[in-house]
Amino acid sequence: MRPIVRFGILSAVALILEASAKPPVPIAVFDVLLINTSPAATTAEERDRARRLGDQLRDALSRSGRYRVVDTTAVQATLDQGPDPLHCNGCELPLARQAGARQAAVMWVQKVSNLILNINLAIEDARTGARVRSGSVDIRGNTDESWTRGLRFLLDDQIMVDPKGGRH
Repeated sequence: MRPIVRFGILSAVALILEASAKPPVPIAVFDVLLINTSPAATTAEERDRARRLGDQLRDALSRSGRYRVVDTTAVQATLDQGPDPLHCNGCELPLARQAGARQAAVMWVQKVSNLILNINLAIEDARTGARVRSGSVDIRGNTDESWTRGLRFLLDDQIMVDPKGGRH
C-alpha cells in the first residue's frame, strides 16, 4: 500500500475515533412552546402535538450520541410558575445548569394559520447564553406528519450539520 493512501486511511480512522470518543453533551430540553397567532383557537390536538414534538426532539438528540438529555423534573415547578423559557430573558440558563446540563434547548412552534406553521429551535450554552445551534423551518399543514417531518428536516439539515461540512 502506498504511504499516501495509508496516511489517508489512518487519518480518516483517527477522525472517526476522535469524534466517537467525545462524551455526549448534557442538554436540558424544555417543553415545546406553541405560539398561536392565527385567528383560530389552539386545540387540544395541537397542544398534544407540541408535547409529542418535544418527546421526538429529546429522543432524536439522545439517539444522535452527541447529546445526553437530562431530566428537567427538578426545575419544572419553577417553569410552571414563571414565563416560558422563550420569553424569560435567559431564565432557562440557570434552570438548565440546575438540572445538570451544559446546554439548553428551547423549541417553539408558531401557528400562523392551519396551513402555515414554523418550527424553531435554539440550543444555547447554559453558562454563557451563547447560541450553539439554531434553526427554523416552515411547514405546510397542521398534521402529525407535517410536524414530524418538519422536525426531522430541522435536525437533519440545520442542527446536526457541522458548520465545516458534514454531519455531527
